[in-house]
Amino acid sequence: MKNKVILLLSLFLWACNDGDLEIASIDFDDISLQTCETTVTTGTTVFFKIDGDESLILDLQDGILANEESQDTIISTIPGQSTLVYRIFSGTVTKNYFCDAIPPAEPTVEEEIEAVSGEVLVSTVRNALDTLQFDHTIQLRNITLINAQGERITDTSIDDFGTVSTKQ
Repeated sequence: MKNKVILLLSLFLWACNDGDLEIASIDFDDISLQTCETTVTTGTTVFFKIDGDESLILDLQDGILANEESQDTIISTIPGQSTLVYRIFSGTVTKNYFCDAIPPAEPTVEEEIEAVSGEVLVSTVRNALDTLQFDHTIQLRNITLINAQGERITDTSIDDFGTVSTKQ
């Protein structure tokens, strides 16, 4: 009987969560792309996606969006040329958090993970209905996120970042 109590107590203590954040998966493919600017221009570099208490922030290298059709896909490396950051907040976050001159005090960032490798792919085509408009499809490839504990987050669905349009 004594051995059973010790075994049960050991299992209970071993199974307890020590409070660390656990990230099961990251899925932003179906979340719409946002920016703080009312009109996206070729100078716009920061885009983000918000899903409740999570966000994915992409800071593109300057000049990657151009008002001309790209013959080939333009590739920007992460890190180095562009950056990608995944954040978990203490509560639901809104666009105001990113766009207000003074960000709100709440929610707070509970965890921030910067991508350690990957690529941003941008394909640009002229809009068929408005020849002065260019549509830029932004995709992410081979993204690697490693949290503070050194754990690789492998279950990611963040390939299709979104499409933005600029005008000449």
